[in-house]
Amino acid sequence: MGTVRERAIKRIAYRFVKQYPDLWTEDFEHNKMMLSQIAEIKSKTYRNRIAGYITRLKVRERQGTLI
Repeated sequence: MGTVRERAIKRIAYRFVKQYPDLWTEDFEHNKMMLSQIAEIKSKTYRNRIAGYITRLKVRERQGTLI
């Protein structure tokens, strides 16, 4: 079974991937840095969880399993 994420994290991640599709990669550190530049997220933990989910979305997109 996978990690359960908050609905807000998924919603924000999907919105950013849709708004800036070419900005994200499969590298967590890159996504974390880009997210810090685009959005003002006060919590480091929250930022990392969003960046991690974006990374996961990009990996799934490459594998062809994205819904």
